[in-house]
Amino acid sequence: MKKVAGILLKTVLPLALGVYLIWYFFQSMDPEVKAYFYKALREANYFWVFLSLLLSFFALLSRAYRWKYLLEPMGYKTSFWNRYHAIMIGYIVNLTIPRAGEASRAGMLYRSDGVPFSKSFGTILAERVFDLIMLLSVALLASIVGAGDFWKIKGLIEANFSADPDSASKLQLIKWIVIGFFLLAFGIVFLIRKIRDKVFGFIKGLFAGVLSVFKTKHPFSFIGHTLFIWILYVVYFAICFFALPETSEVPPTGMLLAFLAGSLGITLTNGGIGVFPLVVGLVIEYYLKDQYGSQAQGIGYALGAIIWSSQTLLLIVLGLLSFFLLPKNYSKDGEIRTDQE
Repeated sequence: MKKVAGILLKTVLPLALGVYLIWYFFQSMDPEVKAYFYKALREANYFWVFLSLLLSFFALLSRAYRWKYLLEPMGYKTSFWNRYHAIMIGYIVNLTIPRAGEASRAGMLYRSDGVPFSKSFGTILAERVFDLIMLLSVALLASIVGAGDFWKIKGLIEANFSADPDSASKLQLIKWIVIGFFLLAFGIVFLIRKIRDKVFGFIKGLFAGVLSVFKTKHPFSFIGHTLFIWILYVVYFAICFFALPETSEVPPTGMLLAFLAGSLGITLTNGGIGVFPLVVGLVIEYYLKDQYGSQAQGIGYALGAIIWSSQTLLLIVLGLLSFFLLPKNYSKDGEIRTDQE
């Protein structure tokens, strides 16, 4: 029963929310807007999308290289390609179970290089702290350079999601179910000693991984890769705007605000399904509506769909390849496998 509840919370509910938002995404467009939407998809210059995917791949390679700076202080020498494959498998798992990709990434590196799960998972959490700092920096920059637009767009997105009372009530229900699940799990951990000891041992390994960022011998290289990754994120997102002549007119501030909206949208459902195209489209519509009127909504949603679908397809293809290419050198018990060819 507990396992079924966990699957519902982690997989079915976010996926159902994403599917509902896709339905809402199309249902909210009138026939004229849909016509502009499909027209933009047909006439887009996909050279810019291809270039965006190439830059995205470089960001993934940099992320795999950066990981070694956190693993080495704990004494673990790992293969670059094993780290890369573990990361890609993590991304594809995130598309089905939100936030489970980090755990699967640590598990895959354990199977390929024998790095204890808790320690590698701790380094992933450390990475996430720095990624969060970068996202907050982007948000701060966007709120400064586009101060007036930032708050107007925020209100527009909130109004769009709260316009449907049923949608708002469903989101509230999901929130309270998740809170109740975590309270129940918290109680189980502290009431059962065997589970409590395992959890504390796991937390100890996590701290070792998180603190590895302060022990790395190459702090500037780690920070440099972090900056490089996030610059590529913003650039590969922004150059997609040149795929359509209308969206190429969106100012850099608008591109930055759309990037921020999309980044936050990814956290709400599995890989941003349903949410990412919607919120990115709303930002684009805000900047184009005075010039293009009713076309702006269809154009905005089209570009949001192009960016989301191309990046998601890239992660699926690379993730599946990595799933087959990652060597499984260690058994689940931590023993070196002797059946490797």
